[in-house]
Amino acid sequence: MERTNHSTDTIWERTVGYSRAVRIGNQIFVSGTTSTDELGLVTGISNPYRQTVQTLSNIEKALKQLGASLNDVVRTRIFITNINYWETIGKAHSEFFKDICPATSMVVVSRLIDAEMLVEIEADAVIS
Repeated sequence: MERTNHSTDTIWERTVGYSRAVRIGNQIFVSGTTSTDELGLVTGISNPYRQTVQTLSNIEKALKQLGASLNDVVRTRIFITNINYWETIGKAHSEFFKDICPATSMVVVSRLIDAEMLVEIEADAVIS
């Protein structure tokens, strides 16, 4: 099967050595994604809702680059730094996925790579 790597050329990808997303056949795996803009700067500082919206928008862009959409997402994994944010983050997730309803997990972690990051999301998609 053909493999296609998609990169956004952020410093994180170059430093760690990973792709934003990888497509193999009809499957796409999106790496842990945060609320960074085109320059790699964190957006929505101290605002878990805005960070989640930006994160999911970043995932949507990566999927489009590889020929998919949010409708193809079958699983998300949500990592949050504060359990008190779960409803706000869940609300944003629902706004993107309420009709798709992928399998998901939400896990509290002690910290993400940048202390200003409140949420990180992975996604897996299968193009039908």
